[in-house]
Amino acid sequence: MTPEEMRVLYEYNAWANRRALEAATALSTEQFTRALGSSFSSVRDTLAHICAGEWVWLERFQGRSPAAFPDAQQFTTAAGLREHWHAQDAGLLAFVNGLTQDDLNRVMEYKTFKFGVYRNPLWQSMQHVVNHGTYHRGQVTTLLRQLGAQPTLTDLMHYYRERSAAAA
Repeated sequence: MTPEEMRVLYEYNAWANRRALEAATALSTEQFTRALGSSFSSVRDTLAHICAGEWVWLERFQGRSPAAFPDAQQFTTAAGLREHWHAQDAGLLAFVNGLTQDDLNRVMEYKTFKFGVYRNPLWQSMQHVVNHGTYHRGQVTTLLRQLGAQPTLTDLMHYYRERSAAAA
């Protein structure tokens, strides 16, 4: 992967996260935190997991290995989570925008929460972060439907189409 390809992928990821959060703002606080029995019990917990995962991986990208995820319980509304995530996302995008090809190819070492120490090229971990978010945003779509809320499209192709229309 090139730095430019990674930038586009992370711009897509931020776009998709914003759209998922926007769809969640239509929920009441009770709906946002209601346990629905998914991988993470609620819309809040699923979105907060994506956000936390991005934080953990950014820490790893920068040579640190956190010992745990932040507590999702601190976010009682989608707006509160969105505010926190917006600030965090700026740091992630700044990191991505500063990458060189050598950075992407560098082998990083990090300690996971449960499975030990791993080593792999940075670009692989960075692709994983976006794929992880896509997986869990799909779960958010299902949870929103279960709550009777309108989900939003977050597919990569929709991002490309929107980007092309904006450039025209």
